[in-house]
Amino acid sequence: MATGWANDGAVQDQIDATVDDAIQRARRQLPSGPSLLRCEECDAPIPEARRKAVPGVRLCVNCQAAFDETRVAAAGINRRGSKDSQLR
Repeated sequence: MATGWANDGAVQDQIDATVDDAIQRARRQLPSGPSLLRCEECDAPIPEARRKAVPGVRLCVNCQAAFDETRVAAAGINRRGSKDSQLR
């Protein structure tokens, strides 16, 4: 397939870069440090199983669920160009 000035494998490189960016963004959002015994929002106890499963946890399950619903996904960068050009 003719790619113009693009190197062989350029599309895969773009896909890999997008995936790597998403992984790095997700890792930056993970909690760190010691887990709290009580939720910092509602002061409910955080079960030991949750503290072990999520190191650095700061919210109870209910508050975390509410927080996740309000969070907006990052827009990211469209490295693939126009979708129309991909479909032709």
